[in-house]
Amino acid sequence: MKKQRRRNIVVFILLAGLCLAVTAAGRFLWKNHKETVISYSENKNFNTKDYLPFSENSKIVRLVDKPTLRLKKNLPVLDGAAALFPVYSAVINAVYPSGTRLKEVDDKNCAFVYNNTVEGYYYLLYGETDIFFGVCPSEDQLAAFKEEGKECKLTPIGREAFIFFVNKDNPVDNLTQRQIKDIYSGKITNWKQAGGKDEKITAYQRNEDSGSQTAFLRFMKDEVVMEPPTHQVEDLMSGMIEEVAKYKNNTKSIGFSFRYYTEEMIANPQVKILSVDGIKPSKETIRDGSYPLGVSIYAATLKSNRKKNVKKLVDWMLSEQGQYIVEKTGYVGVK
Repeated sequence: MKKQRRRNIVVFILLAGLCLAVTAAGRFLWKNHKETVISYSENKNFNTKDYLPFSENSKIVRLVDKPTLRLKKNLPVLDGAAALFPVYSAVINAVYPSGTRLKEVDDKNCAFVYNNTVEGYYYLLYGETDIFFGVCPSEDQLAAFKEEGKECKLTPIGREAFIFFVNKDNPVDNLTQRQIKDIYSGKITNWKQAGGKDEKITAYQRNEDSGSQTAFLRFMKDEVVMEPPTHQVEDLMSGMIEEVAKYKNNTKSIGFSFRYYTEEMIANPQVKILSVDGIKPSKETIRDGSYPLGVSIYAATLKSNRKKNVKKLVDWMLSEQGQYIVEKTGYVGVK
């Protein structure tokens, strides 16, 4: 019995050690993930080079008046989701020293990076960045903060619409929230059940921890979401839009994203944004709260981050000039 007990103890110690090693390895990979930063997004739908600061042909919003905040040193490292890239790039252009550029793989101490939502919240967690611009983090991302004993502070800087879209040739223009939930839970499987053609529905989803997938799961709440086939999971929002758009005269697909990203940044004429509960997503319906799937966009920071310029910049985002950038980019301000 003593020998058996000793063997059990040894096995327990080995397993515990293995768990600790795996956890440590995971943390190490995130903390030393700089080498895998992809500095430019160059898919055919969205190119970060179109939204760079200090560029004559950039599509970013520029302030009319002299900025009320100028930072010259101790620059907060800014990061964000694809849909928010034009916002924080415009902030760089307004507030940071001229010439501040997007991080390349071998750059050191760069204040302007783009990791997207899937990885961006982890860079924030481990102190690689100071402010992340995006929608609410996923449950897994929030759990990671909790496990590290850190708190993610979310400061709302604007409002946006979470939207669903179909191929432009799909006769369906509106779905109720209940119908959408029934589609993604597998209760509605044919467009004929929702007023469309007699076609089987192909319902696309995003990859885990992406901003739109997180918004989707929050929308579904306690509904059991059906597991999509691998080919119906897209790792880029633009990829989902492209998949739904490419079905010429084939109206079976549905996907989801955010209004500004879909209408302005991608602007694919082959997709149609649906009304939800009879309300079309627009800046007006987001502002007055009538569109039912409004979401907040945030400047996310570590609550423990005491850098003065981080607070200054977040406060500036809520100022008249910061809200001007949010509004003119295409979102709805919070003030």
